[in-house]
Amino acid sequence: MRFGLCAALMAAGFAASAETVAVSAARLIDVQSGKIIDHPVVVIQDERITAVGTAGSVTVPADAKRVDLPNLTLLPGLIDMHVHLTGEATIGGYNSLLYTDSFWPIVGVKNAKLTLQAGFTSVRNVGSEHFDDVGLRQAIDGHFIEGPRITTATYALSATGGHCDQTYFPPSMNQTSPSVGDSPDELRQRVRWAHKYGAQVIKICATGGVFDHGTSAGAQQLNLEEIKAITAEAHMEGLKVAAHAHGAAGIADAIRGGVDTIEHSSLIDDEGIKLAKEKGAYLSMDIYNTDYTQAEGLKNGELEENIRKDRELGDAQRENFRKAVKAGAKMIFGTDAGVYPHGDNAKQFAVMVRYGMTPLQAIQAATVTAAKALDQEANVGQIQSGKFGDIIGVAGDPLSDVTVLEHVAFVMKGGEVFKNETK
Repeated sequence: MRFGLCAALMAAGFAASAETVAVSAARLIDVQSGKIIDHPVVVIQDERITAVGTAGSVTVPADAKRVDLPNLTLLPGLIDMHVHLTGEATIGGYNSLLYTDSFWPIVGVKNAKLTLQAGFTSVRNVGSEHFDDVGLRQAIDGHFIEGPRITTATYALSATGGHCDQTYFPPSMNQTSPSVGDSPDELRQRVRWAHKYGAQVIKICATGGVFDHGTSAGAQQLNLEEIKAITAEAHMEGLKVAAHAHGAAGIADAIRGGVDTIEHSSLIDDEGIKLAKEKGAYLSMDIYNTDYTQAEGLKNGELEENIRKDRELGDAQRENFRKAVKAGAKMIFGTDAGVYPHGDNAKQFAVMVRYGMTPLQAIQAATVTAAKALDQEANVGQIQSGKFGDIIGVAGDPLSDVTVLEHVAFVMKGGEVFKNETK
């Protein structure tokens, strides 16, 4: 009975996405060029865009379902390259131990929907225990729950005692993450293990972190040979590698070691920015969330030492973001959602503009550039024929006021409407 119900639900979900839909609006932003197209029409069939043009220039099939958004500006669905959907910002520090293990994927269901409703139709989930992110991805792809397209990392790889190990417990409790490795060979095996159970990107912890216990955020925790072993193994499997890295030395070795994206990049120096440009590494700098953690972190249960580390890194990270943008490094939109509440992802756009980006550059970081970093240019990142029908609509012009992206009125993913506040 259970399997028959699952099959029926999946069939119903796929059938819903197979219809032809024509979306019209007041404006459309070509995020590659920044050009605004007036009175656009976008046709989607079987989840993918088949035509993009202006009213009167596009042939709309007679059986197409019409979605008219006369006061909205269309953009491609947004991409957040650094989230933790099974994390809950309001439950910090040791407070998390009050909840059973199966609580977190249930929270993830709520957070996945909030993220999609905020206009983020694709995310990269860079770290989740118990393969919870894989379960979320499978449930979303099977049309059992609502959420964005998820690229899953599963467990983040770490050295013993590193940022992605279990650092909150005494020796008597002997808690160690199953993703820990302390040599190149051990870490190669961890890559194979994570991939076996659903990792589509490999996340490593190259330095200490803000929200762990007893470490310095900038201290390097994986050496160059270990990083090289991880990236060689991952790239052989066709997987990208993302490195949590705050400190300058760890950032530099991560880039030298072949990592594809550097997460946080808080203390990146001139050498690191130069290396990122030379090697083609992308920088993901979560420069909004400090506002939330400094205001709410202690109330949520975070340790004072971690709030102090967060405070010490915040301003430096933002100024280094400015330097990286000015230098022409490749920047992607990553927020660390889960450290602050999911659904508020778009609040980072305004901070990116405040620290040196134009609104178009900030939007590109969450669309075309993020799609390249995901190796998903064929599928997402632009409203373009052949790509998924992932479209959002906002009132106003985000090229002149990027904060309008904080109030998404329309969300479509794969040709299916998940939010329409114009009705």
